[in-house]
Amino acid sequence: MTIFYILLIFIVIASLIAVETTDLLSAVICVGAMGFGVSLLFLFLRAPDIAITQIVVEILGLIILIRATISRDLTFISGDKEFFATIVSVAIVFVIFLAGLRVFETLPEFGTPVFAERPDTASQTYIREGLAKTGAANVVASVILDYRAYDTLGEATVLFTSIIGATVILRRSAKRTIDTLRPVSPS
Repeated sequence: MTIFYILLIFIVIASLIAVETTDLLSAVICVGAMGFGVSLLFLFLRAPDIAITQIVVEILGLIILIRATISRDLTFISGDKEFFATIVSVAIVFVIFLAGLRVFETLPEFGTPVFAERPDTASQTYIREGLAKTGAANVVASVILDYRAYDTLGEATVLFTSIIGATVILRRSAKRTIDTLRPVSPS
């Protein structure tokens, strides 16, 4: 439970830095760190499907934000700030590494069927009652389309929307770049 509170503190600190910093690229990086912390929390809470969705949306969101930020914010690092930034970066990477180790320590041994040990888990209910309640011979399809249909629909909608948004934003910028590079023919 300690790692849970450490990750929450990390997320709060990253969000405060993102709000308070004047450098746009630093704010985007802190938003990315915050999203990574949230995905680690989902893994810690044993929700890997939501963690994967969080990572995909976070990566696409960071692509959009970095693309928009780099064109607007030119930051130059002076020699005095470089040492401090390096120390802070190493500390943040070390904390994320320790959080990742802690999450992987809580996972069972590879190949251990954790859900088969307890008869009252959702997976055992799906296997026992899936055919009778849904009529689907394929248990995986019955889980995805009957038991968790709204969850699957929501995740697919979030992923589809983020991919379409990233495509629209990145494509518009690419068209402008191509149009500005075309030579104008003399009339």
